[in-house]
Amino acid sequence: MASAQLSNYLRANRKRLDLTQDELAFLLGVEGAPKVCRYETFAREPSLRTLLAFEAVFQKTPSELFAGLYREIQMEVIARAKILSRRINAGKRQLHRARTSQALVRISTVQPKTGSNRP
Repeated sequence: MASAQLSNYLRANRKRLDLTQDELAFLLGVEGAPKVCRYETFAREPSLRTLLAFEAVFQKTPSELFAGLYREIQMEVIARAKILSRRINAGKRQLHRARTSQALVRISTVQPKTGSNRP
């Protein structure tokens, strides 16, 4: 049985490096501990710049740091890829869209990540 995934693993990774929220905020280039707290509690989603800063600090990809959210988004993309594939295959121009169809099949057959991505 797969263990449940947290929405994000920011706090665990910060603690692993023995950083305070203020210290992490400084490394990220954000205002301070309250903002880091909001990221950790998922009260606020980070910008792309902040996501990349998290990756630089923790040496983990955003999909690892935000495993629960990533899995949710991945499932949504897979569902939309299946719908789009059916739409394209039902159309008249399907021979011209072979590459697109192949890409959609690849996306829609990806096995979602399961289990825990703990630090």
